[in-house]
Amino acid sequence: MPSFDIVSKTDKAEVDNAVAGVVRELGQRFDFKGAKCTIEHKDDVITIVADDAPKLSQMQEMLKVHLTRRKLDVGCLDWGDDQRAAGDARRQEVKVKQGIDKELAKTIVKAIKDSKMKVQAAIQGDELRVTGKKIDDLQDAIRLVKGLKIEQPLQYENFRD
Repeated sequence: MPSFDIVSKTDKAEVDNAVAGVVRELGQRFDFKGAKCTIEHKDDVITIVADDAPKLSQMQEMLKVHLTRRKLDVGCLDWGDDQRAAGDARRQEVKVKQGIDKELAKTIVKAIKDSKMKVQAAIQGDELRVTGKKIDDLQDAIRLVKGLKIEQPLQYENFRD
């Protein structure tokens, strides 16, 4: 029976490359000379430390630009609240989303079931498997899921006949 998987994966190497690009740009920009601004990536968490709120927002924009240059969707980031660090400094933790969480998976499954398509969707860990009798039905299911307003980037892979 034909099937495909809906997954949400973010390439960690490309995220590392984007963070390295931001670090290089911090070293070259005149407005960041003498500033104690840092950004680092460890275990799916990017930590941004800036001298003040305007520099923090500039660093966020630089990260978005470098991720886009690396062909990554900015929706893969979960922006945490910025916190006060020492003095006026600001710290923000940004989580890189991996996998589909339970709430989003339930939303997608419910949308597929409500559409009355002749496909079945099953949650398998942090991904979804959609099966049906006809390939056309599966392609309609992909169009339906793409039409939903989902912030997180999704990939459709493992399409089997």
